[in-house]
Amino acid sequence: MVKLNVLGISYSQTQSGAYALILTEENGERRIPIIVGGFEAQSIAIELEGLKPPRPLTHDLFMNFSKVFGITILEVVIYKLEEGVFYSQLQCDNGSENIVLDARTSDAIALALRFKCPIYTTEEIIAKAGIVLDFDKESSVPPTTQESETIKPPQTNVPSFSSGEFKSYSLEELNEILDEAIGNEDYERASKIRDEINLRKKI
Repeated sequence: MVKLNVLGISYSQTQSGAYALILTEENGERRIPIIVGGFEAQSIAIELEGLKPPRPLTHDLFMNFSKVFGITILEVVIYKLEEGVFYSQLQCDNGSENIVLDARTSDAIALALRFKCPIYTTEEIIAKAGIVLDFDKESSVPPTTQESETIKPPQTNVPSFSSGEFKSYSLEELNEILDEAIGNEDYERASKIRDEINLRKKI
């Protein structure tokens, strides 16, 4: 099995309103782009950026529900690629036995990030779907694979990685605006603010 990491999310050039989730092998340069819907992209981006919504999103609710009943996700396995569609499974443990659940890859990845469990695929799949490219160019490379369910995501509250409009604010003001944006569940704005704050910390 090949261990994968979540590299990031970029806008899809092939489907309007959709996003490309980029997975990369841990000890290699091959990357797998997967088309996901806006809701799933938002959920993944929020977890990647460390944002804490005031109310649990669907994947947060699933995690909370599972933990209350003693169920843990041990690992996510992308086990099949058929006609451009990835198929994934959740390897779960309820304390007395291991349980395998089928899941869409976007949901499986969103949950893997929350449970902090590893993501695996087979060498056959990454050999077939893996590509080698520079991350800066990924947004212009059309992904060759997609999810098994067509999603028409909303045009609001989706991840964004542009933060130029906040350059005139102080760091203290940015943190206040960030808290306000999260409280209003405006995750697009919160993502932009978080990008600007992280940029300031690197300087």
